[in-house]
Amino acid sequence: MPDRTNATASTAGVLRPDEFARHVTLERSAAGSAVAPWVENHWGLRWALPEGRWFVSEVLPHPTCSLTVEVGHRRAGMPDGESVVVTGVCTRRFDVEIRGEGVVHGVRFRPGGLTALTGRAASGWVDRSVPARGLLPDDLVDRLADPGLVADPAAWRATAEEGLAACAPAPDPRHAELLALVSDLLEDRTLLTVADVAARHATTPRSLQRLFTHYVGVGPKWVLARYRMHDVVSALDDGYDGTLTDLAHRFGWYDQAHFTRDFTALVGVTPGRYRDARA
Repeated sequence: MPDRTNATASTAGVLRPDEFARHVTLERSAAGSAVAPWVENHWGLRWALPEGRWFVSEVLPHPTCSLTVEVGHRRAGMPDGESVVVTGVCTRRFDVEIRGEGVVHGVRFRPGGLTALTGRAASGWVDRSVPARGLLPDDLVDRLADPGLVADPAAWRATAEEGLAACAPAPDPRHAELLALVSDLLEDRTLLTVADVAARHATTPRSLQRLFTHYVGVGPKWVLARYRMHDVVSALDDGYDGTLTDLAHRFGWYDQAHFTRDFTALVGVTPGRYRDARA
């Protein structure tokens, strides 16, 4: 199973992680205490591929938003000169073609963290990447885009934390409630339905839907399904050699055909083909 970086995050999601690591260097570091209520961690990518070679990075989505500065890779639809980007929750597999040389520094928010920080509903960012300018203070965006700062990852992270901490609102009890729910979804693999979660937390599915839609941008059913799919893929990447039927049942699918459809729709191949390719 993937390592848990803290109560509301995992390192799962990168498909074919061994192949990814041959092309791209990925680093993660913990967030400082000043931004911990909203920020999960920092992450960075660096690559240098020879002329004529490329690699398609494929990542299964998490219920989180990211703040990034990207050099050597331009997001489609971004205005000229805007290299600091906010990416909302992606409901589909997130694919990026890697070529040449590049670097990305990123802040990964906790589920609902960007909404709690800015007061804006997360539904406006689902399946979208937008300029950070306008969501975060212009002076912070300008500093994070500075090439000299980008060349110093530690300084970039410190500047991001300082700027985000300066935006800090009053404590948000509803966001705290959301984080407790997400922690439960992530850690307790016996929770397989939204009804299970509602019963555990003495609430209703409708109340959960409203809470998740506002802060995360998607409903609790989607979040629960993604975490269980992360567990399935991680088990296959770790060399699981049991039957796929047993694997499906272990993580909440009682119908093999349904499991195969869900896996194929998100990952792009059947679970059997994914395992065969790993072998």
